[in-house]
Amino acid sequence: MTSRLRGRLHVRRWVFAASLLLALSACGQGDVEAPQRPPTLVDVMQFEPRTVIVEQEYAGRMRGSREVEVRARAEGILIERLFSEGQVVDEGEPLFVLDPAPFRIALQSAEAERATAQATRDQARREYDRIRGLLDQNAISRREYDRALAERELAQASVARANASVASAALNLEWSTVAAPVAGVTGLETVSEGNLVSRGNLLTTISQLDPIHVRFSMPESDALLRRADLRELTAEGVTDEQLAVARSVRLLLPDGSVYPTPGDLDFTDSAVDPRTGTVSARAIFENPEYVLAPGQFVRVRVPVRLLRDVLLIPRDAVRHGRTGAQVFVVEQDLVHARDVRLGPIVEGQQTILEGLAAEDQVVVSGLAALRDGLPVAIRSSRSGAEDMGGGDTSVTPSPVRLVSNP
Repeated sequence: MTSRLRGRLHVRRWVFAASLLLALSACGQGDVEAPQRPPTLVDVMQFEPRTVIVEQEYAGRMRGSREVEVRARAEGILIERLFSEGQVVDEGEPLFVLDPAPFRIALQSAEAERATAQATRDQARREYDRIRGLLDQNAISRREYDRALAERELAQASVARANASVASAALNLEWSTVAAPVAGVTGLETVSEGNLVSRGNLLTTISQLDPIHVRFSMPESDALLRRADLRELTAEGVTDEQLAVARSVRLLLPDGSVYPTPGDLDFTDSAVDPRTGTVSARAIFENPEYVLAPGQFVRVRVPVRLLRDVLLIPRDAVRHGRTGAQVFVVEQDLVHARDVRLGPIVEGQQTILEGLAAEDQVVVSGLAALRDGLPVAIRSSRSGAEDMGGGDTSVTPSPVRLVSNP
């Protein structure tokens, strides 16, 4: 046997011995258990059912609740303006003065004519009383009696006509001072002092700003949702206070602040604009300090949907699987995937309409590493009422107003 052949046999024996040693070593460790994977740490939350008022924001313009034209009701020379243009005036406050002298003279003339008519009437009454006595004695004819009766009735009609003339003259004298028909802010004068004003001439305008209106448009779909909710609330016989909450509107000012007093959506058009697919609407707000002005650009938050007994959970707690939306809940140290029905996303919160209960422990972190039936350990647990600013969860929470994502 050559030396080269003996070297190859030696290598083969060494490889065989090493393989046999490794096999025996593996058999000796067969009864040792492999180390188990520790439970996955998760954070869970529990959520209380809430009543959620879903709001949408729309752009709108402020308008006075009443735009009144101040017109002259009598004809005369305008001698004085009693207000500053743009001034806030009260209802009945004097604004303009027409020259009252012609109206006083007309009133005096009407009163004199009334006095004459009254004297004529009194004389006709006395004459009638005498003739009626003679008729009872058959001393005069029936024709003379009828004439006296007609004169008395004509005299009475003359007095009535004179009274109307006096009233008209007095009214014209009163109208020589033009007063504000409503409270509000005055506009520019259209006629200056010294001009002859005819009956019906426009003198200025007044915008009533308390209350004040906001006009805006909402999509047809939002209007339909709102009408359906209001019909449902009315059918359920809710209180006026609950209905007022569902109808209340919030106003966002141009600087981003929220107007402190909520308004009321008092009008929604029944027709849809075919050009834009929107519905015209109007909200009314109290404005005692005249903070809001006509023409101002604002945004309004309008409740379009009322969701009762729903859960609000973080959006990250929802995953989308092959069967749809799912959340993970912890039961007996195991995590389980639960199918849920989603509502709208409002202010970063996901509404859950069906599939979860208040007592469920919902996993809110680390969903990527989870699968159905996996052992877990709860690292932290808290209540969703704390995140929503709620207090004692044993008390029924008040409705939450949230703004839906556009």
